[in-house]
Amino acid sequence: MQPVPLSDTSILIPIGSSIDFEVNRRVHMLAAALTNDSPLGIVETVPAYASLVVHYDPLLLTQPQALDWINTRIDVLYSAATEHRPTKQIDIPVRYGAEYGQDLEFVARHCQMGVEDVIRLHSQVIYTVYMIGFTPGFAYLGRLPDALMTPRLETPRAIVRAGTVAIAGSQTAVYPVDSPGGWRLIGHTQLAPFDPRRDHPFLFAPGDTIRFVPDA
Repeated sequence: MQPVPLSDTSILIPIGSSIDFEVNRRVHMLAAALTNDSPLGIVETVPAYASLVVHYDPLLLTQPQALDWINTRIDVLYSAATEHRPTKQIDIPVRYGAEYGQDLEFVARHCQMGVEDVIRLHSQVIYTVYMIGFTPGFAYLGRLPDALMTPRLETPRAIVRAGTVAIAGSQTAVYPVDSPGGWRLIGHTQLAPFDPRRDHPFLFAPGDTIRFVPDA
């Protein structure tokens, strides 16, 4: 977990090498600690699955100063007194298949099971929000049951509609805005993961848990 320069305005902190709940929890613990105790010149922290990027203003902090400050804070990962951000569980009603779930039957064939089995397996798991990225409010959720692991499209679609529920590899997600996308589409929800008109535009935050509820 040695911080290394990523650019002349950012530093990468590698914490693990795989998609793992405990590794991701440490990523967000460190992100919270750095954000809550940041000196002038730290612009933002950007957590990913197993790493964290710290952006700084080179006019206010030199790279050695930024590295020294990060190194003094890394020990929070091993402190039992560290408090992590409160999280919430969100139920997402999903209408599987139909217009916005056109890949549902492909997933069933690929996984050698019935459509109802796909729906049952997808909706019986409590997923964790590992990180937010790609588009505003796009939450990477894991982990998908091994029996449902399906490759993404070879050629992404030009448009996937907001609210579409999809899977790819070991992950699942809800597209928050109309955007290109290469994941397999299995359903749709009326809930909006991103709405700039809300006081809190993002519905999901890292560490939250998500449950998909079939909506007939």
